[in-house]
Amino acid sequence: MELAHSLLLNEEALAQITEAKRPVFIFEWLRFLDKVLVAANKVDVKEKQKKLVEQLTGLISSAPGPPTRKLLAKNLATLYSIGDTFTVFQTLDKCNEIIKSKDDTPAYLPTKLAAVACVGAFYEKMGRMLGSSFPDTINNLLKALKSAESQGRGEILLSLQKVLRGLGGAAASCHRDIYKNARSLLTDRSMAVRCAVAKCLLELQNEAVFMWTTELENVATLCFKALEGSNYGVRVAVAKLLGTVMATALMPKQAAVMRQNVKRATLEEVLELMATGFLRGGSGFLKSGGEMLKGGGSVSREVRVGVTEAYVVFVTTLGGQWLERNFATFLSHVLDLVSHPRATQTHVEAVYSRRCVSFMLRATLGGLLGEKAQIAAGKEICQAISKQMRAVEAVVNDISGENKGGAADVSSSQHVMVCALKELGSLVQSLSATASPLIQEPSIGLLETVTSVLLHPSMAARLAAAWCLRCVAVALPYQLTPLLDRCAERINNLKSSPEAVSGYSFAMAALLGGVHQCPLGIPHSKGKLVVSIAEDLLRTAAQNSRLSLQRTQAGWLLLGALMTLGPSLVRYHLPKMLLLWRNVFPRSQKELEAEKARGDAFTWQVTLEGRAGALCAMRSFVAHCPELLTEDVIRRLMTPIECAMTMMSHVPAIIKVHGAHLKASAAMVRLRLYDILALLPPKTYEGSFNALLRELVAEFTLTDNSANTTTSLLRSLCHYDDSVLMGSWLQETDHKCIEDQLQPNSASGSGALEHDPSSIYLRVPVGEAIPGPLPLGVSVIDASVALFGVVFPHVSSKHRLQMLDHFAECIKQAKGVRQQAVQLNIFTAVLSALKGLAENKSTLGPEEVRKSALALVMGALDNPNPILRCAAGEALGRMAQVVGEATFIARMAQTSFDKLKSARDVVSRTGHSLALGCLHRYVGGIGSGQHLKTSVSILLALAQDGSSHEVQTWALHSLALIVDSSGPMYRGYVEPTLSLVLTLLLTVPPSHIEVHQCLGRCLGALITTVGPELQGNGATISTIRSSCLVGCAIMQDHSDSLVQAAAISCLQQLHMFAPRHVNLSSLVPCLCVHLCSSHLLLRRAAVACLRQLAQREAAEVCEYAMSLAKRAGDNTTVNLNITETGLEGVLFGMLDRETDRKLCSDIHDTLGHMLSSLAVEKLSHWLKLCKDVLAATTDVGAPVVFEVEKDEEDSEKKDEMDDDSMFTGLGEDDKSKPSVAPRWVTRVFAADCLCRIILLCENDKAHFDLAAARSAQAKNPKGDQLVLHLSDLIRMAFMAATDHSNQLRMAGLQALEDIIKKFASVPEPEFPGHVILEQYQANVGAALRPAFSPDTPSDITAKACQVCSTWIGSGVVSDLNDLRRVHNLLVSSLDKVQAGKGSSSQLYSESATTMEKLAVLKAWAEVYVVAMKIKKDAESKPAKPVRSVDDEEDDDDLGANVLPPDSLITLVQPELPALSRLWLAMLRDYALLTLPAEFSSQLPPDGGAFYTPETIDTARIHYRSSWAPVLHAVALWLSSTGFGAGEEKEEESVKDRMHLMLGVSIEFLCFPRPEEPMEHVMSCLHALFTLLESPSAKIHIAEDQLLAVELLNVLHRLLLTRDPPAVQLQVTAVVQETIRAAQDHLQRQKAKEEGEKDSQRSLGEGGDTGELVPGKSLVFAAMELLVFVLVRHLPQLNARVKESPSHVPLRPQRLPEESARLVANTVSILAELPSLCSPAGSMTILPTVLFLITGVLREAAVKTADNSVPVTVSAALQGIKTIITSPLARVESMQTQWTGLVRSSLASVLEHSQPDMDQVSMLTAITLFLLSASNELVGVTVLQKGCMDRFRNALNFSDPWVQARCYQLLLSVFQHSSRTLSTPYIHALAPVMVEKLKAVECSRPGTAAELQAVQEGIRVLENLVGMGEEQNRVQLLTLLVPTLISYLLDENAISSAPQVSRALHDFALQNLMRIGPLYPAAFKIVIGAAPELKIRLESAIRANQASNRAKAAARLAQPTVQAAPTIKLKTSFF
Repeated sequence: MELAHSLLLNEEALAQITEAKRPVFIFEWLRFLDKVLVAANKVDVKEKQKKLVEQLTGLISSAPGPPTRKLLAKNLATLYSIGDTFTVFQTLDKCNEIIKSKDDTPAYLPTKLAAVACVGAFYEKMGRMLGSSFPDTINNLLKALKSAESQGRGEILLSLQKVLRGLGGAAASCHRDIYKNARSLLTDRSMAVRCAVAKCLLELQNEAVFMWTTELENVATLCFKALEGSNYGVRVAVAKLLGTVMATALMPKQAAVMRQNVKRATLEEVLELMATGFLRGGSGFLKSGGEMLKGGGSVSREVRVGVTEAYVVFVTTLGGQWLERNFATFLSHVLDLVSHPRATQTHVEAVYSRRCVSFMLRATLGGLLGEKAQIAAGKEICQAISKQMRAVEAVVNDISGENKGGAADVSSSQHVMVCALKELGSLVQSLSATASPLIQEPSIGLLETVTSVLLHPSMAARLAAAWCLRCVAVALPYQLTPLLDRCAERINNLKSSPEAVSGYSFAMAALLGGVHQCPLGIPHSKGKLVVSIAEDLLRTAAQNSRLSLQRTQAGWLLLGALMTLGPSLVRYHLPKMLLLWRNVFPRSQKELEAEKARGDAFTWQVTLEGRAGALCAMRSFVAHCPELLTEDVIRRLMTPIECAMTMMSHVPAIIKVHGAHLKASAAMVRLRLYDILALLPPKTYEGSFNALLRELVAEFTLTDNSANTTTSLLRSLCHYDDSVLMGSWLQETDHKCIEDQLQPNSASGSGALEHDPSSIYLRVPVGEAIPGPLPLGVSVIDASVALFGVVFPHVSSKHRLQMLDHFAECIKQAKGVRQQAVQLNIFTAVLSALKGLAENKSTLGPEEVRKSALALVMGALDNPNPILRCAAGEALGRMAQVVGEATFIARMAQTSFDKLKSARDVVSRTGHSLALGCLHRYVGGIGSGQHLKTSVSILLALAQDGSSHEVQTWALHSLALIVDSSGPMYRGYVEPTLSLVLTLLLTVPPSHIEVHQCLGRCLGALITTVGPELQGNGATISTIRSSCLVGCAIMQDHSDSLVQAAAISCLQQLHMFAPRHVNLSSLVPCLCVHLCSSHLLLRRAAVACLRQLAQREAAEVCEYAMSLAKRAGDNTTVNLNITETGLEGVLFGMLDRETDRKLCSDIHDTLGHMLSSLAVEKLSHWLKLCKDVLAATTDVGAPVVFEVEKDEEDSEKKDEMDDDSMFTGLGEDDKSKPSVAPRWVTRVFAADCLCRIILLCENDKAHFDLAAARSAQAKNPKGDQLVLHLSDLIRMAFMAATDHSNQLRMAGLQALEDIIKKFASVPEPEFPGHVILEQYQANVGAALRPAFSPDTPSDITAKACQVCSTWIGSGVVSDLNDLRRVHNLLVSSLDKVQAGKGSSSQLYSESATTMEKLAVLKAWAEVYVVAMKIKKDAESKPAKPVRSVDDEEDDDDLGANVLPPDSLITLVQPELPALSRLWLAMLRDYALLTLPAEFSSQLPPDGGAFYTPETIDTARIHYRSSWAPVLHAVALWLSSTGFGAGEEKEEESVKDRMHLMLGVSIEFLCFPRPEEPMEHVMSCLHALFTLLESPSAKIHIAEDQLLAVELLNVLHRLLLTRDPPAVQLQVTAVVQETIRAAQDHLQRQKAKEEGEKDSQRSLGEGGDTGELVPGKSLVFAAMELLVFVLVRHLPQLNARVKESPSHVPLRPQRLPEESARLVANTVSILAELPSLCSPAGSMTILPTVLFLITGVLREAAVKTADNSVPVTVSAALQGIKTIITSPLARVESMQTQWTGLVRSSLASVLEHSQPDMDQVSMLTAITLFLLSASNELVGVTVLQKGCMDRFRNALNFSDPWVQARCYQLLLSVFQHSSRTLSTPYIHALAPVMVEKLKAVECSRPGTAAELQAVQEGIRVLENLVGMGEEQNRVQLLTLLVPTLISYLLDENAISSAPQVSRALHDFALQNLMRIGPLYPAAFKIVIGAAPELKIRLESAIRANQASNRAKAAARLAQPTVQAAPTIKLKTSFF
C-alpha cells in the first residue's frame, strides 16, 4: 500500500500485484492524490499534469467501481482547478463520447458511469469557467437518461444535480428541459432513482423560478405520486423537495425574485396544496372522480407519512421566527386536517392521521421554538381547545335536534381534541417548571379548559384531557394534590352524569399514575380518598342502569391506579381490596352455572366489564406491590383468578345467546387475565394449564377470529441487528413514530389511549412520550403470546408435542394471507417459548418434541415472507441453545449446508444462510467450532453472488454474526473475509444500501476479532490494518447515512485498538459535519465516537474541530454551526434540540470528558460557555440584579439582526445564530458542569488563593485561576438558584454551597483580616430568600437550609446584623417545624414534610456546633491584654472588641430550649427507625415526632442524612447544661438520654455503610467525646462496664474499616475519656472502701487472680484497640513481622505529623491502663504495656535536625514515668514480679539504644529508670555496667548537644538521694568527665553549643564538690579550680578573642569568684599550692575590674542570663 502513495500512479508496482488487488491499489492511490493535490505545490502539479491527466483518463475506461469513479472524478476536477485548464475541454469531449456510445453491455457500464461522474465533477468544481459548453453536455446527459438502466439513471441525475450546482443561474436556458425529463422519473420503479430525481429537482428549484410559481401544483402532485409505494429514503428525499419548494413559494429567495417579476403564493394556497396530499394522496383530481362517488379510495399511508414529513421540512425551512408569527394559522390548518372526514374514515386511519398531526406539531413546536414562544403557542392551543369545546357543548345541549350534522362534528372534534391536548401535554412536560406562567395566568385558564374536555362525549377526548392533566402535574408537582381534590369533588357532585364519572375518574387515575414521577409525592390521605370514591362508585353501580357501566369501569380504574402508589400505601387497603376482588366473581361452580342462566345482554356487559376491571386492578397490584405478595395473598388472589379462567369457557355460549357486541368485553377480560397470569409465578396455577393453553393457542392461531390479526411482538423477539434483513422494518430514526404506521404487522403504530384506558396510569415505556396501547384485537394476541412463553417451560413434554403438531396442522389448514398471519403468530409464540426455556435454563424435551419443532422451523426457512424467514432463523438458533447437544447442532447445520449447496432460488439461499448465522450466534464459537470452516466458505461464496443483492445481504449478515460469535477462533479466516469485503465495497452499486450496511457490520466484527493485534507492525497486520482503513474510507464516502454510521463505528473500534493509526485530523471534522445530519443514527454514531475520542484525546479533538470551523469559513458549502465556542458549544446546542436518550447521555459524557481534561487549562472559556447557557433565562421572572448589562447586549444583537435580515430573504439568519435559547434541561447540565469545574480545580491551591492567583497572572497572563472568576461563579449560581425551573434551582443551590465551602477561607489581600466572599453576602442572601417562600417545594427548601448553615458556619460574615438576614430565614423555618404535624394544607407527601423539617433541624444543629466551637476556642485563648497587638492587626482588634467571641451563640441561644426538645425528639425517632425489622411491633402506632407510619420507608432516608449533626449538637447541649439540668424527672431523664445518645452512636458505628459520608462518622465521634466530657455521662458509662466494653469494641471495628487519621485521632480521644471515666469510678470506690482495709486488694480489674476476661474486661478491650493503632502506624512493633524471613529491617523513620500525634495519644492511654487494674491485674498487662512503650521509644527516637523531641518520644517517656512511679511498687506481694519487670524494661531500653538513634531520648529513659526505680535496680551489675557504658558513649560523643544533655542527666543521677545508687556512677564516670573538661584548654569551644556543654560539665563538678565531705573537699577542688583557671584568657588576648571564647573566660571567672567565698579554706590551699594559677587568676580579676568600671550596666545584665541552663526539655520528666 505504501507504494501507492506517490503523485503519479506507480505503474510498475501496479503491474506486479495480482489482478484482484489492483482495484484496491488504484483506490488507495486516488485517496492519496485527493489529500495531496490540495496541499501540493502548484508548480509541481503543473509539471506532471499531462502525465496525471493521462493516467486518470485512462482509468475512466478501465471500468472503475462506484467509490473509485467518485474519487477519480473528484481528482480530475481538482487537478484542473489547480493546474492548467487547456486540456479540460478535450477530457470533457472524451467523456461525452463515452456517454454517447451505443455500447449497452454490462461490462461497458462502469466506464459510462465513470464518464458521467467526471462530467458532474467538472461542472461542480469549475462551473462557469467551462463557459458555453453546458447546453451540449446537458442535452447529451438527458439523451442518455432516456435509454439508461436504473444505475445509469441514478448516476446521470446526480451528475445533473452537480452541473446545476456549479452553473447556478447561468444554466437557466436548460432548466425546463431538465425539469421535463426528470419529473417523469419521480415515479420510477427503482427507489434509488426516485431519490436521485428528488435531489436533482431540489437543486433545480434554487434557480428555476417556474418550479415554485406556475408549476407549483404539478410539482406537488408529482411528489404525492412519488410517495406512493415509496421506501424510507424516498420519503425523506421527496419530503425535503416538497417542503422546500413550498417554503420557497411562500418566501422566495431575493435574487431570483429580482430577476423576474414573480407572483408569490399565499400561505393559504400553499397549505391547501399540502393538505390535498394528506387527505387525497397522489391520485390527482381527474382519476379519482369515480372512486370519490363510491366513497372508497383511502389515501395510501406512505403518501400521508411523506406529506407529514414535508410539512415539517416546510416549517423548518421557514424557521422558528416564521412559526412564531404564523403559529395560529398553522395550528388551525393542521387541526383541520385531522377533523376532515377523509382523514378519519376508519378508526385505525383516524389514529394514524392523529399521530401524523401530532408528529408535525411536536417536531416543529418542540424543536424550533424557544421556551417563551412555546408558552405563547400553548396559549394558542388552549384557545383552539376551548373553541372546539364550545362547539361540542352547543351540539350536546341542542335537544331540539335542529343541528343535524352535529353528531359528525362531535366525532371529528374528538380527533382535534386528542391532537391538541396531546401536544399541550408534551409542551408543558418539556417545559417542566418553566411552564408555570402558562398554568398560572388566569386569562389563559389552561386548567379550566383542559378539565372542561373531561366532559366531552367521546372517550378518546376525555382520556387525552386526563393525560394532559397528568403532564401538568408531573411538570408542576404542586398542582398534583389540588387537581386530585378538584376531580374528587367533581366526581362526587356530578355522580349522575356518565361522562363526568368517566372523565374525572380518568383524570384521577392519570394523576395517580404520575405520582411516581414526582419525588415529593402526595399526602397519604389521598389514598383513602380514592378508595372511598372507588368503593362508592362500585357500590352504586347497580342502582342506575344508565350509569352502571361507567361507574363500574371508573371504580376499578381508580383502584388500579391506586396500586401504582406502591406497597407503603396499598398495605393499608389490602384486606378491603381482597374482599372486593372475591366478591366480583362467583364463589363456586354452582354459582357460575346459575349465573349463565340469568341476565340479559346489558347485565352481562356490565358484569364482564366489572370483572375485566377487577383483573386489571389485580394486575396493577401484582406489578407495583411485589413486596406485599406473600404466599397467603397469592392464594387469596388465585380464587377469583381461577374463577375467571373457568368463566372463559362459558363466554362463547353467552355471546351466542346475547349477541356479538359482547365480544369486545369478553376479549378485554381475556386480555386482563393473560396479563396478570404472566406476572404471577406459573407454579401457582399449574392445575389450570390445560384449559389455559387451549385458550392461548386458540387465541394466536386465530381459531375463533375471522380477522387476520397478527401480533406486534415479533420484532421485539427477533434480534435487533436483524432489522437490516427485513427491509420494511425501520431502524431508529427521527420519524419513528409515524413510520411505524407502515410496518407490515396488524395495526402497527396505531397505538392510542382509548384502546386501553388502564394505560393512563401505567408507566410509560422508555423512549415513548405517551402510552399507545394497540387495539384490543392485537393486544389480546400479544398477551397470549407472552403468556405462552411464560407457561411453556412448565408444561410436560406430551403437551408440548401436541401443541407443536397442532401448530403445523393450523398452518397447513390456512390459505393465502391468512396462512401468513397464522404463521407469524405461531412463530412469535414459539420464539417466546424458546426464550422462556432459555431463561429458565430448561431443555426442549425428548427427541419427538425436537423433531416436531425442527420440522416447523425448517418449513419456514424457505417462506417467501422475509419476516418469517428471519423468525425461523432466530428460532433455529434459540433451539440449538436450548437443546445444547453437539449432534443436534451438527444435524441442523448439515441440513442447511446441503440445502445451500443445491438450492438456486433466492428464498431458500437467504433463509438457510441466516440459519447458519443464528446457529453460531446462539451456540457461540466453542459450540459450533467444527462447522466454522464450512459455514465460512459457503457464505463467502454466496456473498459474491452479484446476481441477487438479497442473497448477498443475508449471507454477509450471517457472516457478521459468525465473526462476532466466533471471537479469536475466526482469526484464520480474517484475510479472505477482509479481501472479499473490500472487493464488494469497491464493486457493489451504492444503491444497494443493505449490502453496504452488512459489509459495514462485517468490517466492524473483523476489527473486533483482530483486536489489540492491530497495533502491531508485522507485514500481515499492516495489510489488515490498511485494508480496514480503506474499507472505512469507502463507507465514509457513501451517500447513505446508515453506511456512514457503520464507517464511523468501525473507525471507533479501530481507534480503540490502534489509536495511533486513526487519523483524527480527518475523522474529527467528518464527525463534526455529521452532528448536523438529519439522520438520527448518524448523529448517534458521531457522538458515540466523539465520546470515545474525548476520553483519551479531548484537546486534539477540540483543536481539529476549531480548525474545521476556520476552513468552513472560506468554503460555504459545508453547513456547520461551529463558532468561537468550538465543538463544546455545538454539543451544548445539540442538547437543546435532541430528544433521543442515548444521544443525549453520550453528549453529556463527551462534554464531561472534555471538561475533565480541558476545563482547568481553559477556565475562562468553559466558564463563559456555562455562563452563556445559564444566562439565557427566557422568562419574566429573570433575576433583576443583573438586568442592566443584559439589555445593552440584547439591543446590540437586535441591530445586527436587522442588518442581516434586510439582505437575506428566507429566514437565513435563524441558521447562523443558535436556533433557540438553551432549554432548562441544558441549563441544569451547565450548572452541574459548573460544580464539576470547581471540583476539578481542587488539586491546585492557587485556584483558591487570590494573592497567589494575581501574582501568577502577572507572571503568565495566559494562565487562569478560578478565584479570579469568583464574581462570575456567584452570578451563575445566583441565576440558577433563582430560576423558574426547580431542577435548576437545586443545581444552583448546590453550586452556591460548593462555592461557599471552597472559598470561605480565601483572604482578601487588600483588606487584611477579611475574606474575599464578604462582598457577596447580599447575593447569597438574595439567592436563598426565594427558597423559603411558602410555595417552594420541600426539596428546594431543604437544600437551601443546608446552604444557610454552610454560609453561617463558614465564618465569612462576622457582623451579627449581616448574619441576621440569613439567620432569619432559618428562624422562620423553625416556626414552621414547631407548628407540628398536619398544620399547613399539604401539597406533598408526609415524607416531603419530614425532609424539610429534618433539614431545618440539621441546619440549626450545624450552626450550633460551629457556634460552640467558636465559643470554646475563645474561652481556651487567654484574654488579650489591650495593647499587645502589632500595628497591622489594629483593625482586626477593633473588630474583636465589637464582636464578642461567642457572637454566633447569641443567635442560637434564644432558640435553644425549643431546638433541644426537637432535636431529642428527632433522635428518638431515628433510634426507633433504625431498629431491625423484627422489632417493628415496638414502633409507635401513630408515627414519630416527624414521620407518619405510612411514610416510614421514605422517612428513613431523610433521617439517615441528617441525624449526625443533630447528635453532635445534642451532645454539646447536654454537656453544656449538665444533661439538661433543671428539668423535672431529672434522674430518669439523664439515664434515658444517655442510653439514647450511646445507642444511636453505637448502632451507627457498629456498621457505618460504605456510602455514609466521613462527616457523619466524625460527627458521631465528636458527639461521643463531648458527651463523655460531662461528669454525669462519665458516671453512667463507668457504672455499666459492659457498655464501655461494647463502645471500645465498636470503635476498634471502626478503626479496621476507616482510614483517615482524623477519625483515628478522634477515636483515641473517645477512648481516653472512657478510661478516665473508669479511673474516676475506681477512685470513688476506693474512697468508699477506705475504711475496710482488707478488701482494698481486689479493687480494680483482674481481682486477686489477675485474670482479664475478654468481652467483659474494659482493660482488655482498650488494649486490643490501642495495640491495633500502634501496630498500624509502627508495624515494626509486631514481633511476628520481625521474625518473618521476608522482613527487611527498616531504618526507623520520622512518622508524619498526624500519625505521631496518634501514636503519642495511644501511648499515654496505654500508660493509664494499669491504674484501672488490681495489683494482680496490672501484673497481667504490664509486660505487654512496657513492651509496647519501650518499642515505641525504640522506633520513635530518631535524631532530628533541630534537636527537638518528637511528641511520640515525650509521650513514651512520660508513660514510663507514670508506670514506674505507680503505687504498685509498694504492694509487698508483687515485689519480686515488679522488680523483674522493671529490670527487664531497663534491659530492653539498653538493648535498643543504638548509637545511630537519638541518644538523648534513650539516656533520658535510662535516667528515668535509675531515679524512679532505684530500689529495684541497686546492685544489678549487668544493668549498671550497661547504663555506665551508655553514659560514657554519650560523654565521648561528637555532638556537643548530646554531651550537654548527658551532663544534665548525670547530675540528676549523682544527686540521687540513695547513695548506694549514685556512688558507683560517680566513681565510674567522674574521672571521664574531668578528663573531658581538662582537655577543653587545648581546644576551646567554637560554637555556643560546645560552650554550653562545657558549662554543664563544670556545673556537675561544682555539685560534686558540694556533695563531697569536708575532708575530701581539697582534693575535689584541685580538680575543679585548675580546670576553671585554665579557661581564663590572657589579658592581652581578651580583646581579640572570639565571642564564644570570651564567654567561656567570663563564665570561668564568675564561677571562681563564686567558689572562693563558698569554701574559703580549701580554696586557699588549692591556690597556694600552684603559684602560676594564682598569677593568672589575679590578672584576670584586674582586667575584669577595669572593664567593669567602663560598662557597669552591661555587666549587671550578663551573668544572670548565663547562669540558668539554656536547654529545657519541653516536658519535665523528673
